[in-house]
Amino acid sequence: MLALISFIASFAIARTFTSLYPKVVWEAGGIHIHHFWYGLAMLAIGGWLGMNVEDERINRVAAILFGAGGGLIGDEVGLLLTLNAQAYWTDFTYTIVISFLALISITILFIRYNKLIRTEFTQFLVSNASLYLGVFLLAISVAFILETDNTMVIAVSSFLAISASIIIIAYFTQRIIRYHYKKKPFQQVKIVLLRNEHLR
Repeated sequence: MLALISFIASFAIARTFTSLYPKVVWEAGGIHIHHFWYGLAMLAIGGWLGMNVEDERINRVAAILFGAGGGLIGDEVGLLLTLNAQAYWTDFTYTIVISFLALISITILFIRYNKLIRTEFTQFLVSNASLYLGVFLLAISVAFILETDNTMVIAVSSFLAISASIIIIAYFTQRIIRYHYKKKPFQQVKIVLLRNEHLR
């Protein structure tokens, strides 16, 4: 959690500073030293400390360094991926950083609350709402796939269609299992009664 907070703070500070003072750069021998180099150094130091030192305080410092380094690199990810200095100001950087933060946040939440999420998800799969949602998603996804030539829309719609199919299959599988589970005790009682009558 410390690393994530440090990442967000580092990214926000770097982006704010660069926005307020765009002409302030550090040059050495005529070469512009970008701040992702500091980020790489902080990642290396934080990672090394986290792996090699077993001390709670040092681990916290390592997490902060690691997150701050990631934030500095994230701030210049558009520049790093396109090798174009103008890409620093594009929406590309924001898109990647926001996607990364969303993925990390969801992962942290899932790790922390995985038992509760699994219980809720299992209950949802058994309910009729899951069937309705699955059918709705499948119908909408198929409609988008049939109506567009956009590769991205087709890819996302295909993923949703597969997910919807899995939800529908899981719903019917749970129903079949529950039906057989409810039916089984009555069959066992019937077998016991028939055996008792046979013994008489």
